[in-house]
Amino acid sequence: MNAADLMVVIDQARPPLSVEHRFVAGRTTAIVGPNGAGKSTMLRVIAGLLRGGDASRIALGDEVFRDGRVSVPPHRRGVSLLSQEARLFPHLTVAENVAFAPSAQRLSRGEVRERVERWLTATEVADLADRKPDELSGGQAQRVAIARALAAEPRILLLDEPFRALDVDVASRLRALLRGLLADHVRTTIMVTHDPVDALGLAEDIVVLDQGRIVESGSTREVLTNPGSRFSASLSGLNLFVGRVGEASTVVDEAGNHVVGLVGEDVPAGGLVSGTPAAATFSPRAVAVYLEEPHGSPRTTLRATVRDVVPRGDHALVNTDVGDQVVAAEVTWSAVADLGLVTGLDVVLVVKASEVRVSAVVER
Repeated sequence: MNAADLMVVIDQARPPLSVEHRFVAGRTTAIVGPNGAGKSTMLRVIAGLLRGGDASRIALGDEVFRDGRVSVPPHRRGVSLLSQEARLFPHLTVAENVAFAPSAQRLSRGEVRERVERWLTATEVADLADRKPDELSGGQAQRVAIARALAAEPRILLLDEPFRALDVDVASRLRALLRGLLADHVRTTIMVTHDPVDALGLAEDIVVLDQGRIVESGSTREVLTNPGSRFSASLSGLNLFVGRVGEASTVVDEAGNHVVGLVGEDVPAGGLVSGTPAAATFSPRAVAVYLEEPHGSPRTTLRATVRDVVPRGDHALVNTDVGDQVVAAEVTWSAVADLGLVTGLDVVLVVKASEVRVSAVVER
């Protein structure tokens, strides 16, 4: 395992970015924040594609990449950067694309061939080895891009919204693939994303950037389920209920609260095993609020306490505490008045199972 933490200090005026953070060796960290917050700029400075300000410092353990006049070129940093566009070399085959970095590292032909075969197999594109990039679908091209990035055996892997250009189903399958590949913890991974499912499914840690500064950081689960910053509270506008798999398609938290839903495409091979970490994601519009348990047998009922009521257009967003997690419901203002929804009121939430997506969560 890579034993060296990555220390990042960036201080520049244009675009404005002033951050200091230690990325723990072998872990995956999600970088989230509004557009223009400086997320991609941070990755480019780490990769060596931008210098950062004069006071910037990038170091992997005792190895300094950037400090004052010292600036190690990108190809000598052991860093791979994967963006939302595959950017494969159009004149090379799939196998030749994946072989590019190992060949540049002056490995023997046998070592290059072994790496190419290993990563084409790991990313499930071995049967595409002889194709050119223009013969690939978007999902296939991104799998090849992942194989090319990992074939370099980087110490630091940078992912800049790698699934953003793909449709939901393809992105879910690639997320499951990448989760398996990152499980070996042999590299430090930093991933920019706008999707809370990406963050929960791939990253142990999270950093929230806003206007070029870190406004929140910590465990992905803690930050996203009980957010302190305005952005993390509104990330994708979804509820995130985190726990472990109970019965089929059910997420249960430590207090025994449970949410039932439909299993997403990004589950590991063999499905979600009972007791493994999982998250239920659902819109506040899928949540109804009652003062007492409703008649019938809804599949998900949660006892909650109103935290606050805030405007959302012509509706109200009712934020509630369910154990140590926050669950929001979107209701009409007439419902707020009729139910007397105020801070501290005990309520019952009912969540529509058909609108709940259950996804795997990376082991912490």
